[in-house]
Amino acid sequence: MRFFRDAPVWGKIIAGENDKMTTEPVSPATALPRMIKEGAEYYRAKSVIGFQRSCACTPNKLNCLTAKEWLKSQIGVWQFTYESRDIRNKNLHPATFPISLAKKIISLFTHEGELVLDPFVGSGTTLLAAQDLNRNAIGFDLQEKYIELCAQRLISNNLFNQAQQVAVQDDALHIPNYLEPDSLGLIWTSPPYANLLNRKRKNKSRRERDNEQLDKVEQYSQDARDLGTMPLDEYTQVMGEIYANLLPLLRPKGHCVINVPDMWWENERITIHVSLIGELRKRGYELRNTIIWDRTNIVNKVGIFGWPSNYITMGTTFEYLLDFWRPG
Repeated sequence: MRFFRDAPVWGKIIAGENDKMTTEPVSPATALPRMIKEGAEYYRAKSVIGFQRSCACTPNKLNCLTAKEWLKSQIGVWQFTYESRDIRNKNLHPATFPISLAKKIISLFTHEGELVLDPFVGSGTTLLAAQDLNRNAIGFDLQEKYIELCAQRLISNNLFNQAQQVAVQDDALHIPNYLEPDSLGLIWTSPPYANLLNRKRKNKSRRERDNEQLDKVEQYSQDARDLGTMPLDEYTQVMGEIYANLLPLLRPKGHCVINVPDMWWENERITIHVSLIGELRKRGYELRNTIIWDRTNIVNKVGIFGWPSNYITMGTTFEYLLDFWRPG
């Protein structure tokens, strides 16, 4: 059985007379719209999104990768490039990551048909990657404009993709209202980086670039619930609360990957990754791997910071991919 999408109705493709393909509608109770907003059907209700494997892999396999593909992931320093579908316009979203990064994480830690959660879905890159890979996915964001952007990016669907991808406008603290225990194969996100973006941009590497970013505050919103408005201590506490709620939804030995950098604030290094590792360990997660996302191939015009008396490693040239799992 195959599924096609013509929002908001799903259908299944069935073999007809003389092997011609016809379509038969599926009950709306078995499908979800591309986006769910406050007051809409399925808002804060258990979703019917799939989470079972649809591949032919043996039960003991972590993913659908071949041995050769697996080998490429053994090195703990990764690089990625952007493609035409990636969003680079900071007026649409101030902090995006490449589709290729999301596809790497999803391919490594899930099988086809399993369910991926992005609790801070932003522009919807995770959903798009899941669509490419035939994974079910659900993402959450506070901002209506980002949920609508997610839905727009999902319009060009693969007719032979059986999975669903849904963007929900809601606070990540309410995610347990939507999902069943042990249903998640992977939690993957690049969350707001505390209040890193909630200040005027002074990055020297941008001063000679015509991108209108100098002296601009690029923060997602000034909503008090927005993690991007919070200082590190408060941010860490709220992240801990969110991920404590998510742990029962993750299947045993299911992975949870978080992309974060550190940052400089008034000549002090703010170690976001250290804070999150400690907090998630307290909440029951086990750290399995630390991977470096080497961004030097996509960074332009790096300025001279701290010269000649203060050595500063550029946060824009690398970030951390923190890989946890729910212990079995």
